[in-house]
Amino acid sequence: MIQVNDIVRFLNDVGGGKVTRIDGKTAYVEDQDGFERPTLVADLVVVDSANTRHTTYERPLPLKTRLVEPDRPAPKPAEKPQVKLPVVEVPDNERLNVVLAYEPRQLKHLNTTTFFSTLVNDSNYFIDYVYMTRSDDDREWRMRACGTVEPNMQESLDEFGHDDLNAMTRVAVQLMAYKKDRPFALKNPALVVLRLDVTKFHKLHCFHENEYFDYPVLALDIVRNDLPTKQLRIDSAALENAMRERRDNHEPHRSLAHRDTKKHHREIVVQDLHIAELLDDLTGLSKGDMLNYQLDKFREVMNEHRNYAGQKIVFIHGKGEGVLRRAILDELAKKWPWCEVQDASFQEYGFGATQVTIRQQKD
Repeated sequence: MIQVNDIVRFLNDVGGGKVTRIDGKTAYVEDQDGFERPTLVADLVVVDSANTRHTTYERPLPLKTRLVEPDRPAPKPAEKPQVKLPVVEVPDNERLNVVLAYEPRQLKHLNTTTFFSTLVNDSNYFIDYVYMTRSDDDREWRMRACGTVEPNMQESLDEFGHDDLNAMTRVAVQLMAYKKDRPFALKNPALVVLRLDVTKFHKLHCFHENEYFDYPVLALDIVRNDLPTKQLRIDSAALENAMRERRDNHEPHRSLAHRDTKKHHREIVVQDLHIAELLDDLTGLSKGDMLNYQLDKFREVMNEHRNYAGQKIVFIHGKGEGVLRRAILDELAKKWPWCEVQDASFQEYGFGATQVTIRQQKD
């Protein structure tokens, strides 16, 4: 039976979160963006019960990497013996979902604390992994951890401090999935390389609870529903400036109305509308203020490219309750009815992205 504070997954959709309240047959699930999503109780499955918190995903950690605050003395090994947990398969959990998470030891002292890295295996497969990092200036990688994480478990990787961050601007995770003593469907080996914005380790608002952690972490999707993550974050303003500079260097100076715009839309413009990507400080902002800021950014990008017929723009708005997505679709229907609108490629952008193709306005 589902209870408040249970961690759940959606049966008919991707993702999940924490149950904040229950009203009859409807449960309200708070996702990683902080939005409540009403869902029928029958369409949810519990992955971490509030009565047995962490027994599903957390494996006992070695004493030196146990997640405790300094003012709480670490328990002696005898108080929590290292017992090997049995392998448990979760129904309908045959797709690979792997998350790399970073947790601060002291959340309120981000400028001085150390951090833990953790690999979450949300699947019924054993996963052999290699976790590596390097700086932007290096060509060679440094292996930070390797091993095997069991089905539906999480594995502590390493602990690091601020002095290590400059050598971690690039992160790579190599994975191979399989099952023991039973038949299974083959999964492609994966190698995911991501750029890590190390400035986020200094920003409190970049750490959030999610479906796997009920304490704040900085989480990176490595594999989502069998598909390795492809990181694509393009600053629309920087892209526009680069394209303008290229045109100025290769074409005679002409007014905007007479420029050849065929070259302009060879690259897809990608704008991330997550509020944490737009603002460094959210102090004092209500949800309404944040939504207005996100919509202003949407309008800015649309107006910036309105004269380039054929230009494709991908707006990454996330899933959540769909408030931002609905607001964008409403504005497109009212003010940009001549443009084409569709869901963006899931393989490249995941869930929660809309693609707009600029078309010439009809008279």
